[in-house]
Amino acid sequence: MTISLKSADEIEKMRIAGALASSVLTMIEPHVRAGITTAELDRICHEFIIGELDAIPAPLNYRGFPKSICTSINHVVCHGIPGNKRLKNGDIINIDITVIKDEFHGDTSKMFCVGKPSVRAQRLIETTYECMLLGIRMVKPGARLGDIGHAIQSYAEARRFTVVQEYCGHGIGRNFHEDPQVLHYGIPGTGLVLEPGMTFTIEPMINAGKRFVKLLPDNWTVVTKDHSLSAQWEHTILVTGDSFEVLTRRPEEDF
Repeated sequence: MTISLKSADEIEKMRIAGALASSVLTMIEPHVRAGITTAELDRICHEFIIGELDAIPAPLNYRGFPKSICTSINHVVCHGIPGNKRLKNGDIINIDITVIKDEFHGDTSKMFCVGKPSVRAQRLIETTYECMLLGIRMVKPGARLGDIGHAIQSYAEARRFTVVQEYCGHGIGRNFHEDPQVLHYGIPGTGLVLEPGMTFTIEPMINAGKRFVKLLPDNWTVVTKDHSLSAQWEHTILVTGDSFEVLTRRPEEDF
């Protein structure tokens, strides 16, 4: 395993990329409404990233992915491909944004509700966000990756939800995906020891039903096997000298 410890100059570039990625989620929020297609959301984001941010949408053509963002609705766990499906009242949707600026990546995602979600959907979304926060708060030099996973898993399961185990967070920097893998389940005191300069995502995928998932024939879209709802939030994190920094923090968030 080769872990990239970022220099001060590289960290500053990642701050910029992270801020740009978070700005896309802020920009797109008013457009997430009943009747719009996910392809239209993709177009709006693509034009904003290219035109306004002078950046590159990292998913586009990444290992053959055909769009600039991922849109995962209801029982779609991750990597949903934007298309002609129209959002309807009661839907929940994760929009996953990754941009490249000056060779560095910023990666973040957020859950949106279309109209009023069900009570269970709202509880799932809130629990998943809290799972991510608990994982982030474990980050500091000397902590271990297992501490992050355990904090997330314990909170989700205490609320009768389940953690997807086939997909995880990842190191990030010049490359979209680097070492280490950041599991959202685990045993405290185990796994890689965190060091200042590490950058990685924490992006728990939490299901309302069982944890099991399947990959659809498009080889991208991942769904829950039991068609239960799934939610995900994601931030890019830097391990600092004594704590953490959220590189993709949005203005409404307080860390």
